[in-house]
Amino acid sequence: MAARAIVVLVSLILAVVAGGASAQLSSGFYSRSCPGMLKAVRSALRPAIVRERRVGASIVRLFFHDCFVQGCDASLLLDDASGLRGEKNAKPNKNSVRGFEVIDAIKAAVEKECPGVVSCADILAIAAEESVVLLGGPSWEVKMGRRDSTTASFSGAENNIPPPTSGLANLTSLFAAQGLSQKDMVALSGAHTVGQARCTFFRDHIYNDTNIDSGFARSRQSGCPRTAGSGDNNLAPLDLQTPSTFENDYYKNLVQKRGILHSDQELFNGGAADALVQQYIGSQSAFFKDFVVGMIKMGDITPLTGSSGQIRKNCRRIN
Repeated sequence: MAARAIVVLVSLILAVVAGGASAQLSSGFYSRSCPGMLKAVRSALRPAIVRERRVGASIVRLFFHDCFVQGCDASLLLDDASGLRGEKNAKPNKNSVRGFEVIDAIKAAVEKECPGVVSCADILAIAAEESVVLLGGPSWEVKMGRRDSTTASFSGAENNIPPPTSGLANLTSLFAAQGLSQKDMVALSGAHTVGQARCTFFRDHIYNDTNIDSGFARSRQSGCPRTAGSGDNNLAPLDLQTPSTFENDYYKNLVQKRGILHSDQELFNGGAADALVQQYIGSQSAFFKDFVVGMIKMGDITPLTGSSGQIRKNCRRIN
């Protein structure tokens, strides 16, 4: 009996270890400590998206760029400070990531409802899901219970976030490093069905690549000069057809060789991802289903839980 008890105990310990920190996350984490949390999030987020639908896409992107560096810990939200080099000025983020003021407004609304309870990391995760829904996409139960980091990683932001020049192999590798499959990668890339891209991110693709529709390339060139430094911040829609609505048109553009980023077009370029792109064109519900699976998996990337980290009072700085 004693031996059996030891085996059971060891099995339980191994199950806890295998489950990792993400096992401590739950959709009902704030049901008692802050029951009005979701209403507070929506009270600040919805007016912001009504004013500018693009900001919804920006918040989803914030969540991506946060989770790929140190996990989903709100490290991206930290400003540079004495002794702390933040991630906002890393190459993938500088003059590019946006929506911080909206997160600040959401945090203020949540703090008014229940001070010192809800982490910035969870606020970002919830805001990303709500943004997708408000733009016409699918909903899901967001797991919560993350805590906020007291550190950031500039080098992680420089190296872990897939650049727009990535080929399929590099995209697959960088997602795999976060525990995400190629299927997750193709589905999550569908977030590019909303939002806009800066000229500096697609200049090489529209001038130098051959796997692009010539008419589409010329139309993008009119707003993005060939010379680097000229028009770098000029914008173009990531989804040519409906850049403010979350659906599967992004994939339809790819088969017509109208992906605005090199990395987008790599998903349909005679490689292993082509079949998934075709599947998502044929079934928006399949895309939505796989996108939700990918977002939940991404939200599980090495969260801080329990006594780790802190609940920041201000998302831009540690307490």
